[in-house]
Amino acid sequence: MTEQTTGTAIPAPTPAETSAPAPAATPAAGGGDVRLTGIGKTYGTATAVHPLDLTVPQGSFFALLGASGCGKTTTLRMIAGLEDPTSGTVVIGGQDVTALPPYKRPVNTVFQSYALFPHLDIYENVAFGLRRRGRKDVKKQVEDMLELVELGPLARRKPHQLSGGQQQRVAVARALINHPQVLLLDEPLGALDLKLRRQMQLELKRIQTEVGITFVHVTHDQEEAMTMADTIAVMNAGRIEQLGAPADLYENPATTFVANFLGQSNLIPAEVTGASGDDLLLTAGSTRLTVPRARCTTDATRVHLGVRPEKITLTHADADIAEGRNRLTGTVVDSSFIGVSTQYVVRTDTGQELAVFEQNMDRDTRVTAGATVLLHWNPAHSFALDAAQAIDAGTTEGDA
Repeated sequence: MTEQTTGTAIPAPTPAETSAPAPAATPAAGGGDVRLTGIGKTYGTATAVHPLDLTVPQGSFFALLGASGCGKTTTLRMIAGLEDPTSGTVVIGGQDVTALPPYKRPVNTVFQSYALFPHLDIYENVAFGLRRRGRKDVKKQVEDMLELVELGPLARRKPHQLSGGQQQRVAVARALINHPQVLLLDEPLGALDLKLRRQMQLELKRIQTEVGITFVHVTHDQEEAMTMADTIAVMNAGRIEQLGAPADLYENPATTFVANFLGQSNLIPAEVTGASGDDLLLTAGSTRLTVPRARCTTDATRVHLGVRPEKITLTHADADIAEGRNRLTGTVVDSSFIGVSTQYVVRTDTGQELAVFEQNMDRDTRVTAGATVLLHWNPAHSFALDAAQAIDAGTTEGDA
C-alpha cells in the first residue's frame, strides 16, 4: 500500500495507526500469539490467498516474504482488519478478532509511506494517537518513545526537515506509543535507498528487541527478511512454500522456488544411481556426484542437485583437490568484480552454466574468461530436490 501526500494536505489517519487498541480478552494458551486458521481471500474467481494456517509467536519478529502478487500484503491486511477474509479466523492474544474493525484490534500498522502530518512537529506527530484518545499528560510517554527511536533532539522539527529513515522511525514511534500487541509493517523500507534501508533494518530489529512486542513484516526483499526476522514464511501464489528460521530456509530449501528465490542456487539435473553409507550416489551427464541422504527431500530418482554459489571453490584445472569432494570441470564465460567477491559464470562439461562467488583474497590470476577451471565443493553443502519441480521456479516475477 503506497499513499502519497502533497502540499500541506493532512493525510487522513487510518484507524489502525491512531486509535487505541481495544483491550484484549484474557489470553488463552499461546499468550499474545497471532493465529490464522484456514484464512483465505478471493476476489471473484481470483484467489489472492489460499486457505492457510499460520502461528506467529508472541514477541517474535516474523516476515512474510514473497514477490508482487504472492498474497503477503493481503494476509497482513486481513490481520489488520483492512481486508475481510473469505474464509478462516484471525486470533490475536487468544481473542477472535475476525469480525472486529481495525480500530478495535490490538494492532497498529506502519506503511511504506509514512503519512506524517506535515504541519505538526515530530513530538506532536508521535503524541497524536494519545491526544486523539483524550489523554492530557503525554509528555513522559512521547519523550520515552522518541528516545527509543533515537530522535529526542529532533522533537521540534517538522517532517520535511528529517531524512527518510528518520521519518520512518517517527512513523514507528507513532504506532508503538499506543502499546499494540502486534505491529504490522507493510514494506516499510521500500522507499529508502540501499544504504539507508540497511541501516533501518538494524534499527527496526533493535527497536523490536527493546519493546518485545510481535512484529509482522511484509517484504519482497530477501536480504531484508533474513537480516531482521526470527522466522520467515516464504509465500508463492497465495500459499506458504516454506516456513522456518532464515538460516534453515537458506541451507535447507524444501522446493526449487525457495532455493531460487531466497538467495541464489545452482540446480544441476541429476539421477540417483545408488547409495553408499549415508550418501546418495548421483550422475550428472557423465560426472559422478554425491549428496547426504539427509539433505535429499525426495525419494524420486530424478533430482535437482543444489549448491549455493559461495559454497563452490573455483581453481585452475591443474590444481590438486582432496578426495571426497564433488567436482565439475568447465570454462569461465564471464566474471564480475564486485568488491568483496568476484562472481564467475562457468559453463560446465554438462552444458550447464553455474554461478560461483569467490572472496577476493588470494585470487588466481589464471582464472579469467576462457580459462579451463575445476569447480569443487563439500557434498555436505549440497541438497537434492525432486526434479518434477520447475528448475527455474522463483527466478522471475512471473513465478510469484
